[in-house]
Amino acid sequence: MKSIKRIVAVVIACVAIAVPASAQFAFGVKAGINVEDMSFDKNILEDAYDNHTGWTVGVMADFTLPVLGLGVDASLMYANRKSALADKNLSFIDIPINLKWKINIPVVAKIVKPYIFTGPSFAFLANKDAIVDAWEHQTVDVDWNLGIGVELFSHLQIGASYGWGLTNTFKLADKYAGTEIGAGLSEIEGKSNCWTITAAYLF
Repeated sequence: MKSIKRIVAVVIACVAIAVPASAQFAFGVKAGINVEDMSFDKNILEDAYDNHTGWTVGVMADFTLPVLGLGVDASLMYANRKSALADKNLSFIDIPINLKWKINIPVVAKIVKPYIFTGPSFAFLANKDAIVDAWEHQTVDVDWNLGIGVELFSHLQIGASYGWGLTNTFKLADKYAGTEIGAGLSEIEGKSNCWTITAAYLF
């Protein structure tokens, strides 16, 4: 534990030294909605699945180099999503980390500033219940996000993004492993893609 604390302290110190004095850092709250769009490698489950809408809320940090407009944002979010295979809600701790470019437009930059962003998102399953008898949700989902947004009055950010699932969302329940039923089900792979719209207020 002590060694981990030392490593974290060294990293923070290095970042503090490397960051220019003119860099802008802001911290705030963030909330939005997400629409999950599952993709399967076989059509056997496509007809049984419809898009599901959930919600997300949490905190956000935003770091920007003023002249270039380049920066990074990171969020710690609680996300509530509906299961693709059962009528139940799943809870996630979602950590998106994005490279962001804020486009400075002369004259209006202090009022409105469009931006684009991209980066990975790591969603950790918070409730461990099996989705249905034969399927369980993986404990970690990894997506890659690409989005656009607008910053208003240097405080309010409204963004929309699409996340491509990089990892399989479901796994076969352990009790079916090695069985005849499991042999067929294990061949089905599904990835969680997601539309997300959020609003963040930075202090």
